Amino acid sequence: MASTNQSPFYQRAEKNFLEAEIPEEKIRFLKEMIKECPKHKSAENMLANLKTRLKKLQQQLEKSKKSGKSSFKGIKKEDMQAVLVSKTNTGKSSLLSILTNTKPEIAGYDFTTKESVIGMMNYEGTQIQLIEIPAIESEYYNKGVVHTADTVLILIKNLEEIQEIEKVVKNPKGKKIIVFNNFNKNSEELRKIKATLKSKKYNFVIINTKTKENLENLKEKIFQSFDNLRIFTKEPGKEKSNRPMILKPHSTVKDVAEKILKGFSNQVKETKIWGPSSKFSGQKIGLKHKLKDLDVVEFRTK
Repeated sequence: MASTNQSPFYQRAEKNFLEAEIPEEKIRFLKEMIKECPKHKSAENMLANLKTRLKKLQQQLEKSKKSGKSSFKGIKKEDMQAVLVSKTNTGKSSLLSILTNTKPEIAGYDFTTKESVIGMMNYEGTQIQLIEIPAIESEYYNKGVVHTADTVLILIKNLEEIQEIEKVVKNPKGKKIIVFNNFNKNSEELRKIKATLKSKKYNFVIINTKTKENLENLKEKIFQSFDNLRIFTKEPGKEKSNRPMILKPHSTVKDVAEKILKGFSNQVKETKIWGPSSKFSGQKIGLKHKLKDLDVVEFRTK
């Protein structure tokens, strides 16, 4: 795109457009270029080309979101993924900062978050991927991540926001948890809020990002929403692994072996198990044995 005789504002928008890596950013800077492009007759072709390019980018972005593929570069889905969804200025960034190892930008003005931010939340030795996306009113809102996440955390500061958000977040694949961020409600107001959420049969938790109240309960609810199994492995004569493997419900011992290494189940000579699914500690079992949460599996190879 030639920038001859264009204003510094156009040139800056063009530079930002060329350096942008994600579609949402490209669209944003392309709109700025259209705004700053001269409207006289000799610039008509340039303006028409910019508008055509904008239309194509918007179509590509919509297509990628419908396919369920994230338009944000670099999001690799982990075993357990939850996404934070809310209107602007409800405490999303503060909550992500408290729950994970990430330090997103936190400010008192609206629409601080302009791109997805990824953090990892530790819960009893398991790592849960937690993603903060821009607010639902933002032009950077990424519905693709919302529709592929395992769990959707709907963060609100008043009950009316639930319906507003649910109009945007339609039929997500993941389970929904309503997270009410209590900034300044008194005990009577909180009692009514709790009663309303219960009557509507929402899975919910009331927290406070300022006082950090009830955050452990929220962590537990997030983990439970995945319905996954935490399975530890151990080598003969050694302690169990520090971190568990994450497997789907109804997984078997063979699934554990294959997750360690494809084809490993064929090398297994003997398997012992400790934990909820065992009749006694160190019980010898076969590869078809169904596992329960917090089982410990030991393999001996041929």
